[in-house]
Amino acid sequence: MQLSNRSNQATLSALSTQTAEVPFTLQDVKAAIPAHCFEPSVWKSLSYFFLDISIIAGFYFIAYKLDSWLFFPIFWVMQGTMFWALFVVGHDCGHGSFSKIKWLNNLIGHISHVPLLVPYHGWRISHRTHHANTGNIDTDESWYPVTETKFNLMPWYEKLFRFYLPLLAYPIYLFRRSPNRQGSHFLPSSPLFKPSEKWDIITSTSLLVVMVGFLGFLTYQFGWVFFVKYYFMPYLVFVIWLDLVTYLHHSEADIPWYRGEDWNFLKGALSTIDRDYGFINPIHHDIGTHVAHHIFLSIPHYHLKTATEAIKPLLGDYYHYSNEPIWKSFIQSYWSCHFVADQGSGIYYQSGWKSKKTVD
Repeated sequence: MQLSNRSNQATLSALSTQTAEVPFTLQDVKAAIPAHCFEPSVWKSLSYFFLDISIIAGFYFIAYKLDSWLFFPIFWVMQGTMFWALFVVGHDCGHGSFSKIKWLNNLIGHISHVPLLVPYHGWRISHRTHHANTGNIDTDESWYPVTETKFNLMPWYEKLFRFYLPLLAYPIYLFRRSPNRQGSHFLPSSPLFKPSEKWDIITSTSLLVVMVGFLGFLTYQFGWVFFVKYYFMPYLVFVIWLDLVTYLHHSEADIPWYRGEDWNFLKGALSTIDRDYGFINPIHHDIGTHVAHHIFLSIPHYHLKTATEAIKPLLGDYYHYSNEPIWKSFIQSYWSCHFVADQGSGIYYQSGWKSKKTVD
């Protein structure tokens, strides 16, 4: 049975256009979740980290031993997927849900992210901004909608990566952020960061420079073909995974977006959607289970499914979920989610592909 949130569109549309508050509080949602879901286990978290590292090492060993162009495309997909899984481990570190030990979170976060050319602290801080402002058209950080006016004024190259090649956007986002936002994830002077976070940014950027230097050394020693075979192609698959999953978390024609005083944290956190990635779910640590994660960042990934089942009866129609094939969800969002109206709150994505029309 298809459980797509589209069946609830009329209900949610009516609620949001009336700027109604949700009929439960954050405290109500927390009370519905078993207490153990909020407690990370250092050993369990580390086991996922070491499992991912071991699988990545194993794939490299097999690819090197076979050294076959018949196997390399398979290797790229598998290894890129494991890169993505490793990123998710670092994602938990950034939220403090990996453990309650700050130095351990920072250590594992850097080990997980730096090889993927992600500045751990820079990403962690901007991601914190995203979670604090989810669903807010004006202040959200990633995959937020642009207004119709902004969409019409965007230059072709900006539209290219934002709308037409969205699965390759992440490296550009790290350098430039998104439309209407200024700053880089690599510079402590960026408006993304507070002065007190200067050394965090310098640390992550410096480690990234070392990683780039290491990749340059490998390329110098073994050639461009070696670099492409063993790093660039898996990295490209990783970027596609990262953009696909984060895009589908927040790009859905039936999810409302808010402005001004009509927005609050709980309404924003509910403006995301759970997706079913099939057999990939356990591989990338159930990151598609996203609604509960947005409401409570401290829940480790291995408790998200339990927490989700606990809150679904309370959330009712406010819980967004789709079990349709991921490729279908992506195509639908790709064609439908480009901009929102210039004014109003509790509004929905509109398509820039359809015939132009004036928004009332």
